[in-house]
Amino acid sequence: MQNSARMSDLLRQSIPQQVASALAEDLGAALGAQFDVNADITANLIPAEQRATARLITREVGTICGCAWVDEVFTQLADNITVEWQVADGDAVVANQTLCTLSGPARALLTGERTAMNFLQTLSATATAVANAVRHLEGSNTKLLDTRKTIPGLRLAQKYAVLCGGGVNHRIGLHDAFLIKENHIAACGGIANAVATARANQPSSWVEVETESLAELEQALAAGADVIMLDNFSMADVEAAVALTRGRAKLEVSGNVTADQLAQYAATGVDYISSGALTKHVKALDLSLRVTSI
Repeated sequence: MQNSARMSDLLRQSIPQQVASALAEDLGAALGAQFDVNADITANLIPAEQRATARLITREVGTICGCAWVDEVFTQLADNITVEWQVADGDAVVANQTLCTLSGPARALLTGERTAMNFLQTLSATATAVANAVRHLEGSNTKLLDTRKTIPGLRLAQKYAVLCGGGVNHRIGLHDAFLIKENHIAACGGIANAVATARANQPSSWVEVETESLAELEQALAAGADVIMLDNFSMADVEAAVALTRGRAKLEVSGNVTADQLAQYAATGVDYISSGALTKHVKALDLSLRVTSI
C-alpha cells in the first residue's frame, strides 16, 4: 500500500497542474484562447483597483480536504491575495463554520471563487465519506482502502483526500503494483503462471490476486500472492478464507460492501476492505463564499 511521504512528493508536482487546468476551463484557455487571468468578463465589471474581503464557510458537517488547491487557485490569479485558514486538511467541521478568510483584488477573488470551491467541495466530500466509513472500523485492525475508481484528472487529489479521512491508499495506478484480476488470470493461463510471471518481471513489487471462490484463494496462496482480494465473497466465505489463510497473505474484502456491513467484515479479521464508492459516488460538501467588506 502507498507511502504517505511519496504521496506528498507527488502532490507538490500535481497541484499546480490541476489548478492551471481548472482555471483554463473557466478562463477560456481550454477552448484554445490564450490564458488570461483577466478573462472573466463579469468580474471585469468591478473597478480594477477595488479590494475585498470574503469568508469561505461550510453549510454542513464534514471533513475538510483541499486547502492547498484553494491557495494555489488564488496564487495563480494574483500575487496579492491572502488566505488565512482557520482549519486544516483532515479537520472535522460543523455547519456554518468559517474555514478561511480571503482578502485581495475583488476581481481575482470572484474569478477564483468557483474554481477554488470546486476543488474544496469535491475533495472534502471524499474525505468526509472516508471518515464516516472509518468510524465503523474503530476497535479493529482492518484498514479502509480506496481504488482506481476516481474522477479523471483528480487521481492523486482524491487519494490524498482518502488519507485525510483516515483511509489507506491502494496502488496509485497501473504502474506501481500488480493487481491480477479474472481477465489477467485467463489470459496468463491461470493464477500460478500469472503470479510467477509478475515475480519474474518486477521482483520488488507486491502482487495482489483477485479471487472469486475459496478454490481460487487456495491457488493464490499456493502461488505466493502478497495480497488476496475476496471479490463478492459471502460473510461465511470470508470467515472461511481468514481461517484458511492463517496469516500467509493479506486479505482484502471488495465488492458492494455497505456501511452497515463494515464492522461485521472487520470482525472476521481481514486486513483490508476496499470501496470504489469512496471516490466515485461523491456528494459535494456544501460550501459558500461571502464577501464581507469592499
